[in-house]
Formats: sequence, structure tokens, C-alpha cells
Amino acid sequence: MTETTEQRLAQGLTVAKMYYQADQSQSQIAQQLGISRPTVSRLLQFAREQGLVRIQIVDPVQDVQTLEQALTAAYHVEVHVVPTQLTANAELLNTVGSYAARYLEDIVQEHDVIGIGWGKTIYAIGSNLAPDTLTGVEVIQLKGSVSYSTEHTYAYESIDAFANAFHAVPQYLPLPVIFDHQQTKELVEKERHIQYLLELGEKANIAIYSVGTVRNNALVFQLGYLREPEKAALQAHAVGDIFSRYIDENGEIVDPQLNERTIGINLASLKQKEHSILVAAGDAKVPAVKAALLGGYPNCLIIDQHAAAQLLKVSPNAVAN
Repeated sequence: MTETTEQRLAQGLTVAKMYYQADQSQSQIAQQLGISRPTVSRLLQFAREQGLVRIQIVDPVQDVQTLEQALTAAYHVEVHVVPTQLTANAELLNTVGSYAARYLEDIVQEHDVIGIGWGKTIYAIGSNLAPDTLTGVEVIQLKGSVSYSTEHTYAYESIDAFANAFHAVPQYLPLPVIFDHQQTKELVEKERHIQYLLELGEKANIAIYSVGTVRNNALVFQLGYLREPEKAALQAHAVGDIFSRYIDENGEIVDPQLNERTIGINLASLKQKEHSILVAAGDAKVPAVKAALLGGYPNCLIIDQHAAAQLLKVSPNAVAN
């Protein structure tokens, strides 16, 4: 009996699904369907010719370069997109951290002052730094590092990792990042050693940091700094934070009173840094990354490939210089 085109299409589709979706070999398919292996091969070829199967070759390097160019045009900053198309989710943060560590090693020079934040992203960078032979490098925390909870901030591990890599004495900022009262924070800032640390942070020519989110599981939300009404207000008006200073979608401070209770570098100072490096991994950080870029705080962005693509989707149209 002559096989109809419809029957051949149906058989080609069946074989294609077994081969491309179920990842079965041609021999396994032949055995299961009771046909020869050459017939399976011919049916796969037929499926491709009929458009039942489309094979797309994705060049991750080319995609990365395209994303970098488009984001550079949109925000006028140096952009590094980390190739992570083939990276498992569990390895994403470490892959981005390793890339950022290599970048930092390339730009640091003798007697530079490196200011850092804290959290998982910064720790991922610090733990990937290789010991350097530079001399006179200083490392300073750019925001308070004491929390009111047992939640892990990686504050001390991060600065210790940076300091060990650059043979520096770690300069901790041993204070809560957000005070209950503005007056207390202002009083503490007048203490001579704290003044020295804050001035060193202002002097830092390199700042490397990430952004936080306003999701319920955001790290700063877990540290006992904020009351529930404050969290709710931030979730309603902010898209994330930089150095625990909360910003809206345009990069503007959303709660001036809360900002006055926050100790650490002022966001405006980031614009003056020789290297103001924002490092981000994961789609959840995209809204805050966009806000930071619109606010003009970083002059360098290091971001994973998928998040970069998501950022481009919500970015203003690229404009010519």
C-alpha cells in the first residue's frame, strides 16, 4: 500500500520527537518502531525538509558581543556580559564572580583604594581573587557591616578575601548599616576612627558592588534593620538598593528619612569614582540594575548573559553618541 504524504509527515514527526526531544538514538527508535535505522535517518531528513524540525546554531560569543554593544549604546557605560548560556543556575553566581575577579585584577594598580559592599555577589568575587604582588593597596567597607540577625551577610569574609588577595589590612566599618535614629547615626559619624573610615571610602578610586532587590527574601530585609511598614513602603516605591540606599526605577532615593539613617558611601560619590563597577547575576536584579544605570552610578557593568538580555528588553532605545 502506498504511504500518503500525511502518513509520512506523522511518522516523521514521531521520529523527530523521539530523536530531538526524548534524546533517543536512531537505533533505539528503529527498534521501538520496528523499522530499519536507515529509514529512521531518512525520516529525520524528511522532517527537516518539511520544516517539522528547525536546527538553530547559537554562538554564545557572538550573542555576548551583540548584547555588550547594545547595552553600551543604551547606557554609555563599559559593559561586560559574562557568557553563561551553558552555565547551570547553581554555578551562575560563581561564574560571574570569577569574571569580575579577573577584571578587578586587571585594573588594580599599586596604592589603589578598593571600596566594597557585602553580600553573596561580593563574596563570590572575593573568593575568586588570586593573590597579587601589588603593594600599598587598601581595602575598605563602603557601608556598615553589623546586623541584628543571624542571617549571613558575608561582610567579614568578603573584605578578608579582598584584603588577603591584595596584601592589605582590611578596614571594617563596624556599625549597623541602618540606624534606628538619625541623631544616633550622626553622633557615631563624628567619632574620629569612623570619620577616618568614611573619608577613606570617599577616597577609594575603585568601588565594586552589587544591587539588592525588594523581594521578601532580600538580604537587607532579613537583617532586623527595618520595621514591617518600612519594608512595605519600600516594596511599593523602590526597585532595589545600592549600598542599602533604596532607589526607584529612575535611580532616585525613595525615602530621604531612611537614607539619613543609613551609614556608608553616598550614591552621588559613586559617580566620581575612577572605577564604579556594578556586578549582577540573576534576572531578579535586572530592575535595580536598570535603575542604577539610569541614575548614573556605575561606569562599568558586569552581568550574566541571560540577565543582560532581559535588561536590554526593558532598556531605553540605544542612541548614537
